[in-house]
Amino acid sequence: MKFTSCRLWPALALLISWSAAVAAAVGEGSLLDGWHDVWPFRFLLNMMGYSTIIIPGYLLIKYFRRTNYQDTGHGICSPVIKACVFGSETKSGLLDEVSSAPRVEVDSGSPVRQMFKLTFCAVGLQVSYLTWGVLQERVMTRSYGEAPAEQAVGEPDAGGERFTDSQFLVFMNRILALTVSGLWCLIIKQPRHGAPLYKYSFASLSNILSSWCQYEALKYISFPTQVLAKASKVIPVMLMGKMVSHKSYEYWEYLTAALISVGVGLFLLSSSAAHQPSTVTTFSGAVILAGYIVFDSFTSNWQDHLFKYKMSSVQMMFGVNLFSCLFAVGSLLEQGALVEALAFMHRHPDFACHAALLSVCSACGQLFIFYTISQFGAAVFTIIMTLRQAIAILLSCLLYGHAVTAMGVLGIGVVFLALFLRLYARSRAKAGRRSALPPAQKGFLCFRFSFY
Repeated sequence: MKFTSCRLWPALALLISWSAAVAAAVGEGSLLDGWHDVWPFRFLLNMMGYSTIIIPGYLLIKYFRRTNYQDTGHGICSPVIKACVFGSETKSGLLDEVSSAPRVEVDSGSPVRQMFKLTFCAVGLQVSYLTWGVLQERVMTRSYGEAPAEQAVGEPDAGGERFTDSQFLVFMNRILALTVSGLWCLIIKQPRHGAPLYKYSFASLSNILSSWCQYEALKYISFPTQVLAKASKVIPVMLMGKMVSHKSYEYWEYLTAALISVGVGLFLLSSSAAHQPSTVTTFSGAVILAGYIVFDSFTSNWQDHLFKYKMSSVQMMFGVNLFSCLFAVGSLLEQGALVEALAFMHRHPDFACHAALLSVCSACGQLFIFYTISQFGAAVFTIIMTLRQAIAILLSCLLYGHAVTAMGVLGIGVVFLALFLRLYARSRAKAGRRSALPPAQKGFLCFRFSFY
């Protein structure tokens, strides 16, 4: 994992630097109002803000581990330090107590019950993130104030004012999710937490970076182009799963993932160019989307890896959002962007409503995300979200009058066919593994296999 990270970050830094040079060469930067409006500069500012928290935290963790603080530490802050740095138990001891974890009985019910669980996860994710997607496009591509009602993406603001701080929207989403998950953990009894808290910071950092890329990309490319890029991330998630969790996949998993990407691509490409927003796809937008795919693939697989510890999905949600809020608010305060964003909300109450609803949808969506990953794994979660992307385009067609051609209908059919083929193949493989084991080991395999 350390080796992969050491190779990944320099490559991303080089890609960002190259993008900035190309943007300046083609004159993209001349259209902006200064360096602060150039996305590589904003990205580096954010990373500098995160580093003011990450570097001291890393040094403290190294110090506590080197001094064997787990055995020698004492005092008022000792329990908090030990929970953050060491945790309370190791992964190797979890399987002996696996029956007490909430997600253990994943396969204890009938196939009908399993299908009900999958349907519940899929519907919850669809409602939360379809609403979130519509609001996301509204906030990032439309003006507030004096803008005309029928403003196209990329057109001048005509007296209106656009909100440009993607990091503040990420912070709004995470702070409400942190509150919801914290209250849930207080009200409903959770399993004893064993993972070192600092391990959540890896998923938190990649999560806020992927979210930032998602918002930021809409400044440079159209919404359908962004959705198309998201639809093609199923295979990158599987590849990241091999690197992060050392997972293996069957040929039919790669086949169905490719079919889903092809189906969504057919649907998106069927839209007539005359009915699309006027934003031109740029090199910067392509680089930002590449960053989104990399960061998001790492996030889901790292969460999948963390679930090897005994924890509930809500505990996972709280831990990830705790560090996400810490990173985001630190960076916003250092840049002075928090005050500017609050002033924008005061000037435009409709933006405040949109931002609040975005946060509600994000909080509910994260509950479904972690539950889905804990029950079915990162790959199944990605398939559900890929299906959501196709529905999001269909919803956009209904709201904005985009045409749906026969090719688009074919694309939707391919997506549903691939999804059902995957579910069928997974159930057949699961049944074959069960029959090959003695009764005493079947329960253990059911837990492990369905989790991954």
